[in-house]
Amino acid sequence: MRWLPWTFLLLPWLASAAPNEPSGVTVRRFALLVGVNDGGTNRLPLRYAASDARAFGDVLVELGGVQPADRILLVDSDRAGLVEALKRFSDRVKGARGAGRTEALIYYSGHSDEEGLLLKNDRFGYSELRKALESLPADVRIAILDSCASGTLARQKGGVLRPAFLVDASSAVRGHAILTSSSEDEVSQESDRIGGSFFTHNLVSGLRGAADSTGDGRVTLHEAYQFAFHETLARTEKTRAGAQHPAYDIELAGTGDLVMTDLRATSAALVLADGLEGRMFVRDEPGRLVVELNKLAGRSTELGLQPGRYVITRERRGEGSEAAIVVREGARAALAEADFHAVTGELTALRGGPAVGGPVATGSVGGAVAQGAGEAAPPDAPHRQTFLNLGVAPGVQTNDLLGGGERDNALSLSLGVARMARVDGVAMALGGNWTTESMRGVMMGVGGNYSEGDASGVLLGVGANWVRGRVDGVQAASGVNLAGKGGSVYQLSSGVNLSGAELRGAQLGAAANWAEGDLSGVQLSAGINMVRGRMKGIQGAAGLSWADTAEGMQLSIVNVGTDVSGAQLGLINIAGKMRGLQLGVVNVANDMEGVPLGLLSIARNGQFHVEVFGSDINPGNVALKAGSRTFYSTLVAGMGDMPGQKRHWTIGLGLGAHLSLSERLFADVDVISHNVFGLEEGWDSNRLLHQARLMGGWQITPHLALIGGPTFNVLHSTSGQTVGHISRLASDAGTRKVVLWPGAQLGLRI
Repeated sequence: MRWLPWTFLLLPWLASAAPNEPSGVTVRRFALLVGVNDGGTNRLPLRYAASDARAFGDVLVELGGVQPADRILLVDSDRAGLVEALKRFSDRVKGARGAGRTEALIYYSGHSDEEGLLLKNDRFGYSELRKALESLPADVRIAILDSCASGTLARQKGGVLRPAFLVDASSAVRGHAILTSSSEDEVSQESDRIGGSFFTHNLVSGLRGAADSTGDGRVTLHEAYQFAFHETLARTEKTRAGAQHPAYDIELAGTGDLVMTDLRATSAALVLADGLEGRMFVRDEPGRLVVELNKLAGRSTELGLQPGRYVITRERRGEGSEAAIVVREGARAALAEADFHAVTGELTALRGGPAVGGPVATGSVGGAVAQGAGEAAPPDAPHRQTFLNLGVAPGVQTNDLLGGGERDNALSLSLGVARMARVDGVAMALGGNWTTESMRGVMMGVGGNYSEGDASGVLLGVGANWVRGRVDGVQAASGVNLAGKGGSVYQLSSGVNLSGAELRGAQLGAAANWAEGDLSGVQLSAGINMVRGRMKGIQGAAGLSWADTAEGMQLSIVNVGTDVSGAQLGLINIAGKMRGLQLGVVNVANDMEGVPLGLLSIARNGQFHVEVFGSDINPGNVALKAGSRTFYSTLVAGMGDMPGQKRHWTIGLGLGAHLSLSERLFADVDVISHNVFGLEEGWDSNRLLHQARLMGGWQITPHLALIGGPTFNVLHSTSGQTVGHISRLASDAGTRKVVLWPGAQLGLRI
C-alpha cells in the first residue's frame, strides 16, 4: 500500500527563526527525508514518494531553518540503507549537542502496512522506528509518516483519531511527536493532478504561506496543520479510497505557539492582493504545481517561492482565468485582479469517470483510481475521424476543407505544416507536423514536430521535436528534443535534449542533456549533462555532469552531485554527500563515506594534515595528507645528503588507509612511489623509490600528533645503471641496480 499524505506537519523545529525562542538560545534543526516508491514485488510502485520527500525537504531549507548540510535525503532505499541513514542522522544530531537546542525530524513517504514501513522487499517495523526516534539525542523529535495504515505507529501509545490538535505548542518545547497521514485501517493517496500525495502537497502549500491565517508572515504549527487537514479531507472525501484521518501520539511540554516557517526570511515572494479570490493553482516554469489554495477576498496572502516565472490559474464561480508573473530574487512580486485574463477551462476526462471542468483530483490507490471532486461539464465536441489529410498549411488542407473542426488522421502528408487533433498512424511534412492533442505512431517533419498532448512512437525532425505532454518512444532531431512531462523516451540529438519531468530511458545529445525531474537510464553528451532530481544510471560527458542525487556512475571531466551513491570518475569530482568511489585528479566532498583516489582529495568530515618528518633516506621531509576519515592520498617531498654522494631530493605520491585505535592513538598504512633526483641533475631522474609504510601516531593536542614507524623500501634504476647510496641502512647500494632494505621515520603531524 502507499503512504503519502500523512506526512504533514509537525516540525516544531521547522522554524528557522523561532520568534518565541528565549534570547541567546540557538536552535539547530536536522531532517532525515526518506522517499521510497518501491514497496516490493507484490505492490504497484508509487510515482511521487521520492519527489514528495524532496518537496518537503526544500520547504524546510528555504523557509524552515534547516541548513542544507543538516538535511539527509534517502531515495528508493532498502532496509539496510535506512538503518545506515538513521545511524548517520543520529551521529549528526549528537555532534550538535551543547551548542544550543536541537530538533530532529524524520519524514517518510512510501509503502507501509499494519506492521511497518515497506522498503522494496524489506520491512522496517514500527517498533524499530519508534525506538530509533526515541534514541535521537535531540530536545524535540518528530516523525511524520505519509503511508497506508501508518496510524498503527501512533496507536502504539494510545494515539486517537482527532480532526485537529496542537492548538498551542511551543518554540521551546521538549519531547516527541508522531504524526501519520492515515489511521491504522486507511490508505493514503497520491494524485497525478498535483504530482504528489494529497497531504504532503497541502502541507507544503500551507508552509509556503497559504496557511498564514493571521497575515503576520509566519506559519505556525497550528495554522499548517489546520490547512493541511481540511484541504486533504476535502480532496479525499469523494475519492474511491475514501477520506483520510490523521492520527498522532504527542508528548511535548511547553507553552506558546510554534513557528514552522518564516516567510519574511525568503529571498523571493508572490503576494496575492486583497481583492483576489478563488482557488489558485501556482505552477512553476516546468509546469509543476507548487502551491494550491483557496484565496479569500479581504486580505492579502504572501507565498514564499524560489525566484522564477510562474503561471497562476484561478477558478472562481465556474470560470477560469490565468496570469503569468516573474518572481525575482530579493523582491516581492504583487499579483492583482488586472493581471488575470479569461481562459477556456480545459476539459479533462477522469480515469473511469465523466469529463469535468478545471483541475481534477485523480490518484491511484493500490492500483485503483481515486477520483476527486469536480463540477460536471458538457462533453467536448466529438472528433471527426478522417483517414487522410493532404495539404500545404493549416487552413489549406483537407482537414479544414472538409468542414474544419477537430479531426483525427491515420495518414497526413503536407508540403508545409500539417495540423491535426490526433495522429494515430503516420504524419510526414516538409515543414512540420502539429497535433493539438496527442500522437501515436510516427511523425516526420523536416522542420520539426510539435504535440500539445502526449506522444507515443517515433518523432523525427531535422530541426526540433517538442511534446508538451509525456513521451513514450523516441525523439530524434538535429536540433532540440523536448519532452515536457518526461516519460519512457530515448532522446537523440546533435544539439540539446530536454525533459521537464521524470524520464526513463536515455538522453544522447552532442551539446547538452537536461532532465528537470528524475532520470533512470543514461545521459551522454560532449558538453553538459544536468539532472535536477535523482539520476539512477550513468552520466557521461566530455565536459560537466551534474545531478542533485546520483545513484550509479558519473563519468566526465567534471562531475558534481549533491548526494552521490556509486562512483565519480573524472579529472575533478565534487560531491556534497559521497558514498562510493571518487577517482580523479581532484576529489572534493562535504561528507565522505567512501574511497577517494586522486592527487588531491578533500573531505570536510575527513582529514587534511601537514606532516614534517625525518627518515633514513631524507633528514627533512614534508607531506600533505588529505582524504576521507578512512582513506587518503599523500604528496611527499624530501631532501637528503649521503657522505661521499651527491645530494638528492625526492617527490612522491601515495595512497593509504587511516585506522583510529583509540581517542588518541591511530595508525596509517600506505604505499608511495617517488622519483629520486640528483640535486645537480635538475628534473632528469633515472631512479624510482617505492615504499610501504606503517605510521603509528599519538595525538598530543587536537592539532598536533607525534608520528613514526617502519618502512620497507625498494630502489631501482630505469636506465640499467647502479642506483647509488641514498640511505645509511641500505647495504651494497652502490653496486646494484635494485636494492631492498628496511627503514624508519619519525616526525610531527599538524
